[in-house]
Amino acid sequence: MDSDPYPLTPDEDDRTEEINKYQKFKKVDGATYRKVNVFLRKRTYITAREWAIARLCSDFKTPYGAEMTFIGQHLPELVPFMEEPYSPQAVNQARNAFKRKVRKSGATFFYGAMCGFFTLDELDDILFESSEIARFLLEIEGTSLAIDDELDIEDKITEIMRKLGESANVLLNTRKGTGTEDDDADDDDDDE
Repeated sequence: MDSDPYPLTPDEDDRTEEINKYQKFKKVDGATYRKVNVFLRKRTYITAREWAIARLCSDFKTPYGAEMTFIGQHLPELVPFMEEPYSPQAVNQARNAFKRKVRKSGATFFYGAMCGFFTLDELDDILFESSEIARFLLEIEGTSLAIDDELDIEDKITEIMRKLGESANVLLNTRKGTGTEDDDADDDDDDE
């Protein structure tokens, strides 16, 4: 008997074509999981597993959420450095780990900015370096943003950072007892 005991249904056959056309992570084809993981850990807090799963959850999203079962079953076919399939639960755990790390990193960054630990120039440097690493990761995975989208994102981040810097200065001045209201009152006294 040479027949396939599990023939593909028409829907699965369509998905095979979709899997074959998936073009992410081709720049790291041939790299081991360990090598990709070391590379990421030097630059970010995420692991290779979390990076791959987050990208796949973004790319294989439906109106009802990410396709956990599909992603897990086809992980080695979709991502060259992933060696074995994952259960839907393992996919969900990696996705949640990615989200948790991004939130913690964001909170840490904003705390450092708001408490005045960094100057505005230092924050600019951090943001520039972070955006360069993010662009590099997108390039490695084979994702590209339209230049207009990239500029729009940068403009929004710049505006947020400007507001954050202003808020941090107000907070720091209030703590020091040199708030702008006090300065205005002193100016009024000088006029009399």
